[in-house]
Amino acid sequence: MEAIVVDDIHFSYNGVPVLKGVSFTIKMGQVVAIMGENGAGKTTLIKHFIGLLKPDVGRVLVFGTDTREASVAQLAKRVGIVFQNPDHQLFAESVEEEIFFTLENMGYTLSEAKAICDTILKTFELDRYRNRSPYSLSIGERKRLTIAAVLCYNPDVVVLDEPTAGQDYYNKSKLSRLITQLKRQGRGVVVVTHDVEFAAQTVERVILVANGQVIQDGPAQDILTDAALLQKARLLPPQIPVAASKLMANGIRLSAKPLLAGGLYTMLVEMFNHSG
Repeated sequence: MEAIVVDDIHFSYNGVPVLKGVSFTIKMGQVVAIMGENGAGKTTLIKHFIGLLKPDVGRVLVFGTDTREASVAQLAKRVGIVFQNPDHQLFAESVEEEIFFTLENMGYTLSEAKAICDTILKTFELDRYRNRSPYSLSIGERKRLTIAAVLCYNPDVVVLDEPTAGQDYYNKSKLSRLITQLKRQGRGVVVVTHDVEFAAQTVERVILVANGQVIQDGPAQDILTDAALLQKARLLPPQIPVAASKLMANGIRLSAKPLLAGGLYTMLVEMFNHSG
């Protein structure tokens, strides 16, 4: 099912072009990364998903509705966005109230909101901070709170802008598992990220953006192992493809360029077994 259709959109800030004919479709059940250098237009692009920005030319459809014909509140019920800077989304006096406010605005009863709040705070390991001000938390904890505040009302599509910023390996792994769970539930997930290692482990499709245009859209396996293509977007490839390239440069033949450690290990085992 098509969740978001971006159809040849152009957008400018004060006459300066930022998006220059961008087109793609996000389907339910997909985990997609939008990747590119700073200033490529990624955050501007996702603001179009809930009508915070409207295209100068072209259109954006959210479950068939043109974003020009719906309010931000209506679109946000279907598409939940967690922006890069958590301080742009937090405003309540306590961590608990941050979740309650969202749930009440989405029509949940008090008893429903309480049960969901308890669960989501435990999931993100924020329950011990429930009575504290969000601004007393670390940047990583505030980031987790903004993600929790969006996921608590179960939007059909979840958009995460640089979700791994300020997160350690443990919380990155937990976030990756959560994204996998959302996919299993049939929801769409869009991740805006520079974290190529996280993308390699988590997403199935990459939309690569440079200078306000999509320069490649395809399977993560293909894009994240293409060093020349990534260089156009000023991204470094993940460590495993780099290691594979060095092995190949030293005369070790691999059947393909692996994206993850498991793939490289399997190829090397097969190669040595065959040579033996």
